[in-house]
Amino acid sequence: MINPENHEPIPENYFDAIRETARKSPYSKLLGLDFNEIRKDYACMHLPYKKELEQPAGIIHGGAIASLIDTAVVGAIFSNVKEMPKQIVTVDMHVHYLSAAKEVNLIAHAAVRRRGRTMVCLEVDVVNEATDKIVAHGELGFMMLYDKP
Repeated sequence: MINPENHEPIPENYFDAIRETARKSPYSKLLGLDFNEIRKDYACMHLPYKKELEQPAGIIHGGAIASLIDTAVVGAIFSNVKEMPKQIVTVDMHVHYLSAAKEVNLIAHAAVRRRGRTMVCLEVDVVNEATDKIVAHGELGFMMLYDKP
């Protein structure tokens, strides 16, 4: 599993700026997403349980889990950039659902696997907050877009 201790801390004001940007996103607000921790090339994000996130069988919808995965990586990406991109976009995402999550809060641990100038490859483990059992694993590719010089 992804270990935050393998990643260097970042200044608290930088964490606050990334967190505040995410909190302003209408979709993040709708889901209740929030960062717990951000380190260099690592981010931890919380998805609180809400009845509205359930699918008909009473488990948290896979789309909500995928949204958690796709949003958590943003903190890891911005935690360690040499030049601030104008925009970042998901270009590839694979999600492996490993167990059901029923009436539980979820925690995503996101980490950069490889970072280039314009492409970032990441992985995410989503765990049940109460048991630490892995619920899903994601692998993503993001493109960082810059203004042309």
